Amino acid sequence: MDKEEVWKYLSLILTLLLALAIVSNVLLYMQTGELQKALEEQNKTYAFEVQVPNITVVSNNTALQAKIIELQNEIDYLKTQLREKRETEANATIVILPIMGPIDDYTAKDVITKIREVEENKSIGGVLVWIESPGGYVGPVRLIYKELKKLSYNVPVVAYTGSLADSGGYYIACAADKIIADPLADVGSIGVLYVHYDLEQNYAQNGIKVNVFKTGKYKDMGGEWRDLTDEERKMISDMINTYFEDFLNAVSQGRNLDMNTTKEYASGRSWFAKDVEGVLVDETGDMNSAIKSLEGLMGVEKAKVVFYDANKVDFGVYQSSSLYMPATYVMSYIRG
Repeated sequence: MDKEEVWKYLSLILTLLLALAIVSNVLLYMQTGELQKALEEQNKTYAFEVQVPNITVVSNNTALQAKIIELQNEIDYLKTQLREKRETEANATIVILPIMGPIDDYTAKDVITKIREVEENKSIGGVLVWIESPGGYVGPVRLIYKELKKLSYNVPVVAYTGSLADSGGYYIACAADKIIADPLADVGSIGVLYVHYDLEQNYAQNGIKVNVFKTGKYKDMGGEWRDLTDEERKMISDMINTYFEDFLNAVSQGRNLDMNTTKEYASGRSWFAKDVEGVLVDETGDMNSAIKSLEGLMGVEKAKVVFYDANKVDFGVYQSSSLYMPATYVMSYIRG
């Protein structure tokens, strides 16, 4: 099987995993929510089917979980195939890729540029992603995660944090093969936050009147000069729930957890790494431990270590925004 065929097969498996995750979430909701109560009252039985090319997956909770595990094992096998096909001229160099501080578009541009450099450098055999971040904007976090996940199909990736990998920082860590953290590092904070500025009363008190001309009734949704309507609140709630489901799927797949277990850790709180070892992190240790673990995945005894520079970002929350970030940190970055 050549590299192109491996990628095609891998794409199909990822599509299947996504479909199964969606069905699994629907079933979980049915078991715990109002939908299940309604169905019980009507004494009806429903079956869900997900159609993908030439394959029909019939929903059954136990079977779904088994199928997801099977497909994840297939991905692990294909990752091995792709890594073996990567040229190994020296292949004993580790790059330490830092992600420091809150994450925005500029962080994503910097990190993704470096990831692409790693992909093109065949002498690099592994990547240690050093994360010290409370997270950030939803879009940039997801972009970095996806690029790092693709990189992990070619070279082993280990995530390390010495103090902080919360929310979006933890989301990105889930793209790695392993997560190593200092025992007292803060990890988790799985969830989404939407910040809306409502300065309507402030404007009125200061004699400021805002005239808005718009082409549609939602065009100024989120504008700081007015409050949100009930309909807009529902739309925003649906949006952040979609982002939340995306986060849950990343954690479930990256940590090999079923969705029920994942949701137990998705209340928005964070933990010391030592208290979630074997669940949200693989092991506790220092950076040397993380490097040693990565060398093991690479199959080398001693690798050359190269540090990339961290890009400093002047982060701020200037407008209504969706964030993978704890509220305590958001408050520090709110700017008028």
